[in-house]
Parts: sequence; C-alpha cells; structure tokens
Amino acid sequence: MLYGRAAEEGQLRSLLRGAAEGASGALVVHGEAGIGKTALLEHLAAEATGAAAAAGDSAAGGAAGPAGASGPATARVLRTTGIEAETELPFAALHQLLRPALDRLGLLPEPQADALRAAFGLAAPTGQDRFLTGLGVLTLLSEYAGESPLLCLVDDAQWVDRASLDALAFAARRLDSEGVVMVFAVREPVPLGLPELRLDALDREAVAALLADHAGADLPPHVRERVAAEARGNPLALIELPRALSEEQRAGLLGPLPAAPADPTPASRVTAAFGARLGQLPEPTRAALLVAAADDMGDLGVVLTAAGVSAAALEPAETAGLIRLDGAVLTFRHPLVRAAAYRGATLVRRIGAHLALAEVLAGAEHADRRAWHRAAASTGPDEVVARELDAAAERAGGRQGMASASAAHERASQLSPDPADRRRRLVAAAQAAADAGQFQRVAALLRRGGEDSGASGGNASVGNAAAENAELARVRAALELNEGSAVRAVEVLLAAGDGGPTILTEAFHAAQSAGDPDLVERVRARVAAAPGDHPATLTALAAVYGGEPVAAERFEAAARDPGTLFSERFLAAHAVHALADHGRARELAELLLAHCRSHGLLGWQATCLHLLAEAHFALGELQPAARAAEEGLNIAGYAGLDHRACYLRATLAACAAVEGDEPRCRELAGTALEHAREHGLGTAAAQARHALALAHLGAGDAAAALAHLDAADRHPGGPPVLHALVLPELVEAAARAGTARPGAAERLGRWADQCGSPAAHALAARCRALTADDEEAEAFFVAAAAHGERAGGGLELARTRLLHGEWLRRRRRRSDARRVLREALEGFEKAGARPWAERARAELRGTGEVIDATSATGVPLGRLTPQEREVVRLAAAGRSNREIAAQLFLSPRTVGHHLYRAFPKLGVASRDQLAAALAG
Repeated sequence: MLYGRAAEEGQLRSLLRGAAEGASGALVVHGEAGIGKTALLEHLAAEATGAAAAAGDSAAGGAAGPAGASGPATARVLRTTGIEAETELPFAALHQLLRPALDRLGLLPEPQADALRAAFGLAAPTGQDRFLTGLGVLTLLSEYAGESPLLCLVDDAQWVDRASLDALAFAARRLDSEGVVMVFAVREPVPLGLPELRLDALDREAVAALLADHAGADLPPHVRERVAAEARGNPLALIELPRALSEEQRAGLLGPLPAAPADPTPASRVTAAFGARLGQLPEPTRAALLVAAADDMGDLGVVLTAAGVSAAALEPAETAGLIRLDGAVLTFRHPLVRAAAYRGATLVRRIGAHLALAEVLAGAEHADRRAWHRAAASTGPDEVVARELDAAAERAGGRQGMASASAAHERASQLSPDPADRRRRLVAAAQAAADAGQFQRVAALLRRGGEDSGASGGNASVGNAAAENAELARVRAALELNEGSAVRAVEVLLAAGDGGPTILTEAFHAAQSAGDPDLVERVRARVAAAPGDHPATLTALAAVYGGEPVAAERFEAAARDPGTLFSERFLAAHAVHALADHGRARELAELLLAHCRSHGLLGWQATCLHLLAEAHFALGELQPAARAAEEGLNIAGYAGLDHRACYLRATLAACAAVEGDEPRCRELAGTALEHAREHGLGTAAAQARHALALAHLGAGDAAAALAHLDAADRHPGGPPVLHALVLPELVEAAARAGTARPGAAERLGRWADQCGSPAAHALAARCRALTADDEEAEAFFVAAAAHGERAGGGLELARTRLLHGEWLRRRRRRSDARRVLREALEGFEKAGARPWAERARAELRGTGEVIDATSATGVPLGRLTPQEREVVRLAAAGRSNREIAAQLFLSPRTVGHHLYRAFPKLGVASRDQLAAALAG
C-alpha cells in the first residue's frame, strides 16, 4: 500500500489488467523530486510479478504495509533509470532496459535488428535511419512479451538520453495488442504524445499516516506539524526531514530546521538534508561517493579505483542507507543523494573526480565516457578534448544518436580555442539537432553561431569556409522550411554563394514549396548561368521550370542510378511526375521507396511516399494513394517533418474529396491550409484548396469550387506540377458556373506541349473542349479520350467521358450520351469516386436509361476501421504480418489482432480469401 495514492494505484493496476487480456498501454507519471514516482513504479513492479508491495521508504514513496511473501510471477518486468551522467551517451538507457531481451534480436526483421545492434555498439554502424531503431524496439518488446504481459518501467526519464527516449516514445505510441505496458516517470512533463498522470502533494490524512509510521513516536506534535509544513506533502521530505533533526530539535527545542536553502522547495530541503548526512561520513567515504556521483555507471571496481579507496570505505554510507551495494553494482538510494554528493563537493574536487574517472575508463568501449569526463574537467579551451568530443559525436551519429552527436559537437565548440573551429562545430551541432528533429535547439545553436559569424580567421581555409557556409545555409533553410517560411528558406540558400549542386537542389525544392514563380526563376537562372558545373539532372530541371520541352526519359536514368546522390535521384523522379508521366513516376517512387526501406531510411520515406501518393492520385488510384499518404503522414509526424505532413494532409484531403468523404476532406485540407499559410508553403496551400475544390465539384457547387481554385492559381507562373492539378479544375468550374477564366486553357496547352505526355495532352484537350464552340468541342472531347486511353485510362478518362456525356445529352444526342456515360460510370465505380459516380447515374437517368440506384462503390472495406483497412489491404497483397508491421509501424502481434477482428466483418476465414473479398 502507498500513502494517499489509491486513485493512482487503480489507474496503473487497470493497465496491468488490460495487459493480461492482450491490450497494451502507456503512461507518463510526472511530479517533483521525492513526490513518490519511483515508489509508484516499485509498487507496480511488485504487483506485476506477484510480489507483495515493497515495504519501507527506499523509493521515496513511503510504502506502508509490511513486506509479504512473494507470489507467482504474472508478468515480466524490464526496467531502466535515467542517469544524469549518461544524458549525452546515445542509447545508454535503452540498452539497460532491453538487455534481458537481446537474445530475441534474431527474431526481428534484419534492418531492425541491425539498427538495434548498431545502436548498442554490438555491430558496426550501418547508416540506418534513426527512426528504424524505434520500430525495432516495438517489435522486440512484442517478441519478448510472448503470451504473457510485459511491464516496461522508465524511471528518471528527464535524464534518459534523447536517442533512447525517442525510440521508447516511438514504441509506446504504437502499442496496441501486444500485452505491453510502458510507464515513464519524469519530474517535468515532456511532450511524448502519451497519456499523463500528475502526482500532487499528499493530503493531510496521508501526511499524518506517513509521519506516524516514519517520524517516530517520540516526535512532539508541534515538531511534527513543523515538519509537515516544511515538507508540503512531499513523501521523501516527510521521511528525510525527521531523520535529519538533532536530538534537541526532536525534543522540541526548535531552531531552524535542517536545510533552509535559498530555494525552499521540498526537493531542495531534502537535498540539503542528505548533504548534512553526507557531511558526517568519513573523508574516504565522501571521496568514493563523489566519484560514484560523477559517473554513476554503478561499477564498484571503477569507483574504488578512481577514488583510491577500498570497499570498506563504503560501509558507513551503506549502513546509513544512502547507497545500495548489489554485488559489484553501486546505486544511490535516490537521485537527490547523488545530487547532494556531487554538488556538495568543491569545484576542485569535482574536477579531480572526473579526471580520475577518465584515467580509469581505458579502452575503446569507454571512449565516449572518457571524452565527456575530460570535458567536464576542462575549465577553459582545450583542442585535444574538443577533438575527442568530435570523435564521440561521429560515433553517436553513426549509431543514429543525433541528439547526442549534437551535444558533443556543442561542447566541443565551447572548448575550441580557434574561433573558426568554434563556429564550425556549432554548425555541426545544429545540423545534428536538425537531423534529430530538435528544431528549437537548432534555432538556439544558430543564434549562437551568428554571434561568431564574424570570425573568419583562424586556421580555416577558404574552401573549408565555403563548405561551412553552405552547411550552415542548409541547416538554416531546414529550420525555415519546417518552422519558418519557405520563402526565407530559398533566400538563405541562394545567399550561400556558390554552394554547389546540393544547395541549388534544395533551393529548387524550397522554391517549389513556396510556389512563387519569381523565386523559381531565380534558382533556375543560377543553374542556367553555369550549366556545365552542375549535374545533368539539375540542368534538366532548370529547363523544365523554364518552360522548355524536356522528355521524362531524360530523368529516368538518374532516378534509377544507385551511384547518384539520393536527393538527386528523388529530384529526377519528381521531375518525371511534374512532366505528367505518372505511370513512370509511380514506378520510380516505388523503386526509391524500396531503397529507403531496405536501407532503413525512414526519414526519406515520408518524402518518397508523398511522391508515390501523388502519382497514384494522378492515375486515379485512390486507395493506394491514400494508403501511401497515411503511411507518409505517420512517419512525418514522428520525425517532426511538419512541412511534409502538410503536403501529405493535402493529398489525403484530395482522396477524401473524390471518394465523397467531405467532412474528412474539410478537416485535412483545413489543417494543411492553416499550416501552409503560416509557413509560406504556397504549393501546399494550392493543393489543399484543390482538394476543397474537388469536394465542391463533386457536390455540384461550382461557384464554391471556383473561389478555391482562383486562390490556388494566384501565381500563374508557379511550379509546373500545379498546372495539371489546378488548371483542369479551374476551367471546368468556370464553365459550370457560366463564367470564363481567359487564358487558363491556353496555359494548360503550353504545359502539355512542354511535357509531350498523353496525360498532359488529355487534360489540355478536355479543357479546350469546355471552352470551344460546338463545332470544335466534340473533336476536342474525342481527342481527350484518345489521349486518356493512351495514358492508361483511369479516373481522368472517366471525368472526360462524364463531361462529354453531359455535353451530348444537352444537345439531345441521348444514344451517344448513354454510351459515353456508361463508360464514365464504370470508371468512377472502379476508382471508388462516389460523387462523380452519382453524377454519372443522374446523367444516365436523364437520357431515359433505367439504372440501379445502389452504388457499386460500397466496398466491404467500409466496414473496417482505418487501421484495419490498411492491414487488410496489405495482407490481401500477399504481405506477411512482419512485413505489414514494418510498413505500418506496428508490432506483428497487433497486425494479427487487426486481421482477427477484420475477418468476420469481411465474411472470410483466412487471409487467402481477402483478395477475392475486396474485389467483390
């Protein structure tokens, strides 16, 4: 039993009950130091393993009852504790948590297993994307749980290294049906995207009960009241303050209570109380505890050697209950004891402890710890230590511990004697922070880098300075694109001078995101000024943006070349899409996506999935488009890629519009439009408005559609990819509204001539048909259909036939109209475009044809939840549970659970029947 925590106990106990039934859950418990977080975790662990609640006060929670006999184990427990000295050591806490489960690594998909081995230093770094580690954690926990519940406890999460915390939070957010419970204890709330439980001060009744059990019966009532007032309901303070009282104070002769620091919080008073107790220990004991507090690996041999004492020196601290010795492992009773041992020592003694530890921690396996101890002992610039931290940063980056790499580069910068080296390391710290998705930290580092921007002397060569400026520009642009303005991102990149093809490639991306033709032209002109100095892909892209005819085949070889930089490969594939060769673009996007998955490049996956979704959508493949966009949005959300998430929401909104889900379209498009406006993402804003216009067109509201399309077309010279997106809808909406948009059809025609693809010519011919007189219109409709068939048919061909059928019916050519409208209806039903299918039915009825009012688009997938739909679609395509789990960021057990729930809804008994069920 815990004092005054019945409600909290019940909440945690319900998580355990759910795990016993196969459900998973996660919770973040937060509250000030000493408030009882660790006690709550200890109590939960005892219940999970069938043991009685822990007695005593060792976990700062004040357990009340006597220790009971151990019962049968009901769950496995994995534990880790954040250690202040290990905050910058990547994956230290995660390794501690998963160590008992590492024998199951062989059961994981190879990329996930490789990522975890590299993270833990069990294998050479593979260059895997950092997000793959989190997926590996999720799968490993699922495998380790097996058929019994699994409890994972993360204590002192405020000191867990960022790489571990990211991976654990990733797994916790995706728990579903594995029977796994994860509980994090942290002092201040952290944005992990998980449910939270705040521990507040104990009430008066609980305070009285705790003091009655732990303060001693001889403590006078007025002293007891004074202690209760000073402790403010903090359990650890209620336990420790009475222990620190002198005999006179316990007798009621009150002077100031022990610990009257400038900061009178309970945690400060308890720290001071621990400090007073530490001050009574012998000098060798205090020396050993200082060393232990400076590193806190818990390795007894390291502590004794560095402190130069024998094990006997620790006996007084163990007897006083300040530390625990379990074999060769030393742990402090509470983090505040460690804080008191370290902060109570003089600076000279702290420096000596770090130097002694650096001397003892020999060998390559301790290189990172050694570097950080030497850094902690440095009181001024030290290039030797700075280089050691650079090496630690490189090792952390190779293991995808980008937050730790950033911290190492930053500390190395602080120790750099040369101003140029200081600025270079700050830039490296900012780049690593950007890779870790820590954009607030990026901004702070860039501000500091700006303070050193005048330092161009030192030992930096001109070439190094140019490379540094280019890297700094890329970091600033990434920050602007994600949290600032796409326009400013372009300005930053163009101001970098001759940054080479990488800078200009990213400038093209940023300018396209901004949707500003003037910016696009500036980037294009920069490339055109020296075409021989840039890759052929970049030169060809400049020609595309300049309106010159360029065949899509010109980009295909670059997109397929594995020896080309991946960013250039993606740029080439995107150019193919911009030239309206959507079938080829889809194929290239799938190729690049396969590369990302096989190499664990999850960060790039969101970008490739967006291209794949757009290609599917352009081909009228709505369900695959939505599937790709949903997966991309999941990745973008985890990676903090807000700008990419904005685009993906716009794509999903367009899918929802065509499928007839207007509320979902409005929600997604509204969110995308708001973000796009705030961050100058003109192209994303245009795509969101295009989605809203589609919804209005499907509902027959041409005027509302036209308002959105006019806003989307405010930059007529914008990126070519927008022409195919906006102009066909603009011409159609204007025609339906009985108005005109002069020049829109002609602009689309010029773009089609530039592309030369059947899809582009089909759109241009359809728009000319809508704006031509009767003598020419039919010829354009026929030409549009012919081009559409060569492009592969699909949704756009069905829309052309619908418009043609409407045109024929209004001219009383009912027989011709029926034939065309039947083909249109078939195309809409195949695509799942409900609003357009209903329009085609209405037109067919207008020709006198009797038609069934039921919709063939009522596919059985509508009976499933969104998550079940994704799982079923992949299972029907022949993917295994493990493959589906890797793609959807789920555990294999959760995939199996979704299939188990989906089969009855679809009326099937096995996955072999799924494809037929979906086709029906």
